[in-house]
Amino acid sequence: MGRLNGKTAIITGGAGGIGKVTAQYFLEEGAKVALVDLNQETLNKAKTELKSFGDVLTIPANVSKEEDVKNYVDKTVSEFGSIDIFFNNAGIEGKVAPIVDQQIEDLDKVLSVNVRGVFLGLQHVLPVMIKQNSGTVINTSSVAGLMGSPGVAPYVASKHAVIGITKTAALEVASHNVRVNSIHPSPVDTRMMRSLEAGANPSDANVAKDDFMKDIPLGRYGESSDIAKLVLFLASEDSSFITGAQYRIDGGMGAS
Repeated sequence: MGRLNGKTAIITGGAGGIGKVTAQYFLEEGAKVALVDLNQETLNKAKTELKSFGDVLTIPANVSKEEDVKNYVDKTVSEFGSIDIFFNNAGIEGKVAPIVDQQIEDLDKVLSVNVRGVFLGLQHVLPVMIKQNSGTVINTSSVAGLMGSPGVAPYVASKHAVIGITKTAALEVASHNVRVNSIHPSPVDTRMMRSLEAGANPSDANVAKDDFMKDIPLGRYGESSDIAKLVLFLASEDSSFITGAQYRIDGGMGAS
């Protein structure tokens, strides 16, 4: 306990399953946390669940809008004085359909959140960390950033892009003692997978779930807590010599 004492963290997608559990872990380790998400109502609910663990600031934002990104950065610095950890986590799955049945609007919608949102977050958070001469960033990609996945080409494209952005940012800020890494979860038991299951098999989502789990050697979906523990490691000084890396947390999917 206390690995993040005196630190300030921003978590985008903070009211979702992974974001909220990660926030709890950060708070328990002594950090102050700014939760960023699209909907104030879900943020209020998350804050109610987390407030007993420590200081929580909630900021509604559309991460694809630069003015919203600048606002969540400015408010965090104004309230807490620094940004030491940035969990660049907000993302959407998009429509489940073959490439030939996707519309260009479907691609644009996914890229606007999963790529533009990640890019804008870095663009506005990194100057704060550079000025401090310290900081750590964890970008959420996916196993889909490391392999193909039929039916979700926009999502796959976006998560591959996160890797390139991560590596480039890591090289650009290493001399300022700022680290940037990406995580690559397998399917995680959250709302997103309910959507993907329904899209993959509209007549019986449970069949889709069983099919997805067959591709995971450990035989189950990840839990939000599994992902949060990895993020906590990358946020802490335990990972002080790690940057520009891609961390699979996929139940063995990458071994096949």
